[in-house]
Amino acid sequence: MTASEQTAVRVAVRVRPQTARERSNREKDCIACNITTRQRSFTFDYLFDPSSTQQDIYNQSVRPLVDAALSGYNATVFAYGQTGSGKTYTMGSSSWDGLTEDDLGMLPRALKQIFEERGRREQSSNMILRASFLEIHNEELRDLLSIPSTLPFGIGARRATLQIREDPQGGIYFAGAEEREVESFRDMCELLEQGTARRAVGSTEMNAHSSRSHAIFTLIIEQRLIRESDFLIALNTSDGAGTEDGANLAEEEYIVSKFHFVDLAGSERLKKTKAEGERLKEGININSGLLALGNVISALGDEQKRHSVHVPYRDSKLTRMLQDSLGGNSRTLMIACVSPVDSNSEESLNTLKYANRARNIKNTPIINRDPNSHLIAQRSRKSVGLRQFSGLLLSPAMA
Repeated sequence: MTASEQTAVRVAVRVRPQTARERSNREKDCIACNITTRQRSFTFDYLFDPSSTQQDIYNQSVRPLVDAALSGYNATVFAYGQTGSGKTYTMGSSSWDGLTEDDLGMLPRALKQIFEERGRREQSSNMILRASFLEIHNEELRDLLSIPSTLPFGIGARRATLQIREDPQGGIYFAGAEEREVESFRDMCELLEQGTARRAVGSTEMNAHSSRSHAIFTLIIEQRLIRESDFLIALNTSDGAGTEDGANLAEEEYIVSKFHFVDLAGSERLKKTKAEGERLKEGININSGLLALGNVISALGDEQKRHSVHVPYRDSKLTRMLQDSLGGNSRTLMIACVSPVDSNSEESLNTLKYANRARNIKNTPIINRDPNSHLIAQRSRKSVGLRQFSGLLLSPAMA
């Protein structure tokens, strides 16, 4: 893929099974997979019915993004849907204690693949992995990996809020966010457990363990790729032995990619959640951020207006956070999670509408090469060439 080529945001829809509570209430299903009904039909890149496993979803929709990230592309997976629709379970961004291998979500499966691939590439690349873990709670961006600072007089503790900044190339970064280098999958699991324990969760009428914040886990993949240079091969002697310089020097390339895993808090109908006090405030802020996200998706998904309409990225922290992932330098997958039951039909329909619009968003992903890496390689080739040429001039056979 060249720098000028565009690729659409991919969309997967996951219909979760009915919960025990819904079965006891004898809820009726309102969503049919692979069947066009007279009410409303949608077409998506992937469709996973209630019988689909975590492995099915990963292999078909997420694994290609892992391969892209390892090739130097930025990538994003984000789960979208109402509260209780299965987003956190699908992403695997909560605690993994007690989960079977089959229950592992997209995040741990992707991390496993990346660490396995790092082991296989030891001879051809040097890979450094760093991670950050953030949340947006009540429109404040907070670092889940930082140690909270103690307030005066020993009154509890709180984490410092972070700011979203834009780099000279137009990319988004999180100023002050802690990035930790990780050496193993076990290290990564411990890091995620630490961050998850600090994430804002709470109970509502619709979900006993409702995420009260949007969370973004980012893996930064730095790679020093080592390739044998064609120039060096050409300088090897005819007997194949090669020269000392030619045998030991290889061409290097540096690439840095970011892989974002985003678990959004669920959209809520406040009458259904019966939220009060702090939960009500959280619900209002959650809905406000998701409304802003919906407006961004609508602006970018309108093929006729996308180049002339203003895209309201700055309307919320959430949309600023996802700016690169929607319409920017990223290969992006949206997993729309929906409830199958009739009592949630309105929320499910709204989720499917936004997911349908998201398929029209065009991104422009590129391989993120270090701009100086080709100059380093070029200097290395020139240096070897001069040394080889000097050796020929000083050779006794040419005296």
